[in-house]
Amino acid sequence: MTTLRILIADDHPLYRDGLRAALAAGGFDVVSEAADGRQAIALSLELQPDVVIMDLDMPRTGGIEATRRIAHDSPHVAILVLTMLADDESVFAALRAGARGYLLKGAGQAEIVRAVQTVADGAGVFGASVARRVMEHFSGQHPSEPFPELTEREREVLSMVAAGQNNAAIAARLALAPKTVRNHISNILTKLHVSDRAQAIIRARTAGLG
Repeated sequence: MTTLRILIADDHPLYRDGLRAALAAGGFDVVSEAADGRQAIALSLELQPDVVIMDLDMPRTGGIEATRRIAHDSPHVAILVLTMLADDESVFAALRAGARGYLLKGAGQAEIVRAVQTVADGAGVFGASVARRVMEHFSGQHPSEPFPELTEREREVLSMVAAGQNNAAIAARLALAPKTVRNHISNILTKLHVSDRAQAIIRARTAGLG
């Protein structure tokens, strides 16, 4: 069996190192690494790997545009997205651009190795939470709650933030320690991919919270 040739595109060197080790342990050949989307496009054209593992949030050219360019120029190259971005817009933009698979960072080594082989074989693959979103989209259903990536407690805290309550008021209302509230809000900002409380409030209110 021919060894699959893999290109990693991710702007975090430590994550690339760990991913390279996981792929090597899985029997794959990592032919090169790209630190941004522009490098990913150039290296894909030059090296013609079997699979590109693509992060979406990268400098210069982002992962969506890099996916689109690679899929157009080298349609035989399979692209597997591996990212922190879990929102519907990112998922469906990546699929429209030509990605064959979409996993979230945090996926285990065995899941990543299986996904690489699956997209190389021409099939699609999605992480569990992403697969649910895709199925809901094509069935015409929609999640009953906004921001399904949040826990129930995080959604409750976000709703109170959107209503204009400060951390002390939230802590008192929910009988939580102030540090716990701060941790919940930090997790919310990370999961919603926003940089501050104001952006979180805008997203929450747009979704009907608060």
